[in-house]
Amino acid sequence: MLMAPLLTIDNFSLTFLAHAHEAAQESVLNNISLQLAEGETHALVGESGSGKTVTALAILRLLEETSRVASSGSIHFEGIELTTLKKKDLRAIRGNRIAMIFQEPMTALNPVYTIGNQLMEPLLLHRSLEAKQARQQALHLLDRTGIDNPESRIDCYPHQLSGGQRQRVVIAMALACRPKLLIADEPTTALDVTIQAQILRLITDIQQEYGMSVLLITHDLPMVRRIADTVSIMHRGRIVEQGPVREIFDHPREGYTRHLLAALPKGIQAPRQGGPKLCELKDITCTFPLKSEWQGLFRRKKRVLTAVDRVSLSLNEGTTLGLVGESGSGKSTLALCLLNLIDYNGEVLYHSGGTTHRLAGLRGKDLRPLRKELQIVFQDPFSSLSPRMTVEQIITEGLQVHNMGGTAAERRALVLQALRDVELDPDTASRYPHEFSGGQRQRIAIARAVILRPRLLILDEPTSALDMTIQKQIIELLRTLQDRYRLTYIFITHDLRTVRSLADQLVVMRQGRVIESGPAATLFTNPRQEYTRNLFDAALHQVTA
Repeated sequence: MLMAPLLTIDNFSLTFLAHAHEAAQESVLNNISLQLAEGETHALVGESGSGKTVTALAILRLLEETSRVASSGSIHFEGIELTTLKKKDLRAIRGNRIAMIFQEPMTALNPVYTIGNQLMEPLLLHRSLEAKQARQQALHLLDRTGIDNPESRIDCYPHQLSGGQRQRVVIAMALACRPKLLIADEPTTALDVTIQAQILRLITDIQQEYGMSVLLITHDLPMVRRIADTVSIMHRGRIVEQGPVREIFDHPREGYTRHLLAALPKGIQAPRQGGPKLCELKDITCTFPLKSEWQGLFRRKKRVLTAVDRVSLSLNEGTTLGLVGESGSGKSTLALCLLNLIDYNGEVLYHSGGTTHRLAGLRGKDLRPLRKELQIVFQDPFSSLSPRMTVEQIITEGLQVHNMGGTAAERRALVLQALRDVELDPDTASRYPHEFSGGQRQRIAIARAVILRPRLLILDEPTSALDMTIQKQIIELLRTLQDRYRLTYIFITHDLRTVRSLADQLVVMRQGRVIESGPAATLFTNPRQEYTRNLFDAALHQVTA
């Protein structure tokens, strides 16, 4: 006799209701149907806006807390119809029988309470433990989820933990009541590849230990192939294809599924020699003072963090250097040293117009003529674009600072051309950043840098927050711009699949030092250092070339 599925969603549709003065909105979910068996992992895959997270929130009816919604169809969990369940009975299921890991752990954790207090809350609420028992159970959960030294960590606040540690705390909170269903919404998006691998192993180990089912929401297709049993492909609020993971990945039937799979970065960049030396870094060291410690009664011991430790590298014109490593390895700090945005020891030689410029120590008017040749695109375009300025004002600002473009009409013509260069409609120049998608905002950030015709463009995690298909578009755009304007790139990332398809040279950093460097094609096929092999294995395991 076949067991009934743990979770059944049957022809479920959902619409956000407009206010009386607004036009009626379209359904965001349309006839969603899926089943999840006990102990199974089912993945919901699709681009941003496809309805993945809305589906998860609808299961727990969390949307009703903040929005006016209307729904039809049914959601059965353990034989209980959730869509009509009374709030009191629903609260007994939330966090107890169904738990959820949210995408961004820093926003999921309350910044004013210690992680111990937040871990103890579901234990006190759902399991009715006494405070002492709840604290012991919280310590056990921290230890089980891989938090080192849980006795000291339990009294920390969220901001005192790393991203990976915060994600482990969120997982520990979700597992506190041993739920039957765990909903994991992009659980590894913002994490390094090695931390991603650890978190995935942790989830699968605990799933087997507790006999849980997992509903995994992600746009990371290699992750799905690695850990999911079945998958639903979502597009514009509908499930367009569904079935066992191996069958969907090896024999996709729908065009949209093939489109998603084709977006995975493939292959290795053919090595390019490029032009002459553009930039050389010699023995770059960057330190930051930490809070001093008392040593004895009257003496303080100064503590220093060495973020970059005697790093040397060179870069040829017209090529791409990939800078990879875990968070805290010194990648972004090294880029800030090159741009003279922070103090450092060592030497940066920049070759321009037949002259070698020593950037260390250059300030103000001496450095400004070189600023337009050395540009950077940051990871999060929403925080790096002023919300009070239009796109035209944002892109024009650099021209005004560097006295480029002549008249206002000439500058406007350059702005419109820059928008065309990054494949945005020039008619959008009068809009504000919040009116664009994440991928479009990244294109605006690239346009702001490219309009100054830089020779060196530093790209700091430019695709990490984007969907696979948008990532592919941005990478193709960067290739086009590099060929068109003979740009030189430093590509900082922990996404090794992307950098493998783009970089000519590769530098692997760890704890501020260069562990390994050389031609990217050589390092990806034959890494010498064990750390590099472990890094590649975590990122590229089960990803076809």
